Amino acid sequence: MVIGNLIFFIISCIVLIYSGTWLVKSLVKVASFLKMNEFIVSFIIMAFATSLPELFVGINSALTSASAISLGNVLGSNIANLSLVLGIAIVFSRGIKVGGAYIRKDSWLMFGIMFLPLILMYLGRTLSRLDGIILLVVLGFYFWRVILRRKRYSKKFENNIRKSKAILYTAMFIFSLIVLFVSSNFVVKYASLLSIDFALPPILIGLFLVALGTSLPELVFSVRSGMLGHQEFIMGNLIGSVIINATLVLGITALIMPITANLLLFLTSTAFMIVIGFLFITFTESSRKLDLKEGVSLILVYILFIIVQFYIHNLGGVI
Repeated sequence: MVIGNLIFFIISCIVLIYSGTWLVKSLVKVASFLKMNEFIVSFIIMAFATSLPELFVGINSALTSASAISLGNVLGSNIANLSLVLGIAIVFSRGIKVGGAYIRKDSWLMFGIMFLPLILMYLGRTLSRLDGIILLVVLGFYFWRVILRRKRYSKKFENNIRKSKAILYTAMFIFSLIVLFVSSNFVVKYASLLSIDFALPPILIGLFLVALGTSLPELVFSVRSGMLGHQEFIMGNLIGSVIINATLVLGITALIMPITANLLLFLTSTAFMIVIGFLFITFTESSRKLDLKEGVSLILVYILFIIVQFYIHNLGGVI
């Protein structure tokens, strides 16, 4: 039974990953046909698109009364994005340019926003529906602020897509969206069963198994952007994804079903988010380029995070 649940969980994650990847690819093609602004596509649409797996996992976890999986997923995804995903992207790109002062300002904004749901949960011991509304309002403020900066980027995607191809890619986008929703439902279902099989808290399953699967679209986009010379997209996408996870995903999940979770695992995950968020800001403030040494450091921090979380669980007091 355990092996069967694990196999179906892995298959569901693979389908989730591929549907998320095709969703991103088809979206870029449609944006190219419509000659959309590169900034809007890369800093808003792509950040939203690569966060859709987390969003659908959140919705399905709330609908099945397993909202702790969504909290673990968001915490794990944000930690993975700022450490593992960014670290791997730096290694593959042989260094990443940080960009202008706006990236540094957005880093501080991201640092504050990603801790807002944690503060709300600490104050009320749960993320209530009111907290969900607060998070969505904060997301609206962030989008308003980003749109005000759009005039700095006048470059548009070149239209090298025929109308027939555009229709095909639009259909692919819709199909990928449907598959993404269905596969996320199975990911939550089998993640819940695995948490029972292994006697693990749902938040722990979300922190690692689900989070790694839903973070792969960001990883694919970041690595491809770096290899194609669009390094400025990497930082924008990761910052946007972290903010969207912390506001949109948790906000909608909390509106459907208030979120509660294991307190000790929640606090230790929060501590790692503080460390990784501080490292991210330190790296972006101290240099105009993130080099190989910093990339390896971020990957090692993520490995340490995994070791510490399972060590704490094995102490026996968190089940």
